[in-house]
Amino acid sequence: MIDGKARAALESLLADRAEFDVPLARHTSLRIGGPADVLATPSDRDELSRLLSLCAKHRLPTRVLGAGFNVLVSDDGLEGVVLRLKKLRSIERIADDVLSVEAGASHATITNFCIKHGLSGLEFGAGIPGTLGGWLAMNAGIGVRELKDVVRRATWMDASGALVAPVERERLDFRYRELAGLPRGAVLVAAELEVDVSERTTVKAEIDRLLAHRAATQPTDIPSCGSVFRNPAGDYAGRLIEAAGLKGTREGGAEISSVHANFIVNRGGATARDVLTLIEHARRAVADATGVTLETEVQLIGRETVDNGGASR
Repeated sequence: MIDGKARAALESLLADRAEFDVPLARHTSLRIGGPADVLATPSDRDELSRLLSLCAKHRLPTRVLGAGFNVLVSDDGLEGVVLRLKKLRSIERIADDVLSVEAGASHATITNFCIKHGLSGLEFGAGIPGTLGGWLAMNAGIGVRELKDVVRRATWMDASGALVAPVERERLDFRYRELAGLPRGAVLVAAELEVDVSERTTVKAEIDRLLAHRAATQPTDIPSCGSVFRNPAGDYAGRLIEAAGLKGTREGGAEISSVHANFIVNRGGATARDVLTLIEHARRAVADATGVTLETEVQLIGRETVDNGGASR
């Protein structure tokens, strides 16, 4: 819970952009999640810095919630301050082949910018919903290309709000669906991305192709959190779950998608507990059938929920 002094300090800094006891179901792609103690939306980097300093002073835990993809929030909600960086969304072309993008910029904004300016290299992001911050934290990709392949430098703030000088790609520990080695409490604020000069029509055609493929192979018309499990080496989690006969399996309002078995969708009224039950059911079934233990890609966070860390998309 937030004590009176901390609440007053948050209201003084952010005014109505500090919201209290906010149901996170409104802010996650699965439409699931209990209340956050505080949902804070800083207006710019300076205000984010002051907010992090305030949280450190009052010992308030913080967590970034991007566009709410790749996350399952406990039905009991989240302690502390949930940061939304949606106002940090600038995109600037700082060289012919480099974009500077803030963490709150959405996948749609980034890809539309590339179409408008005839820039290629980031088309793969059209099939990955979320924000740049989430893409970075998860080293998002589609198999043939990941964020690590296009990031030149990344910038973050530490838990006290101090801005860390841009860190070169060679010093960033990108792994499969993970950016490891960030200091505890660090908040990604921007990155420089490498692009190539191309033709608008060529860039748009590739983006349209990837979006069409995603619409045909994933349940894009119903709430989901994206891929639930990481792909094991040499195989695909969706294939293993489908082979176990689990497509269409339901628990309460949650369902293992009949379109793609590595997606769990909210058919209406699903709870985090429903989703967790399906996750464990799929994990056991695949392990029993193949000996493969699936690891979650979705971030499981909140009170009384196993937390595997990381920021959400």
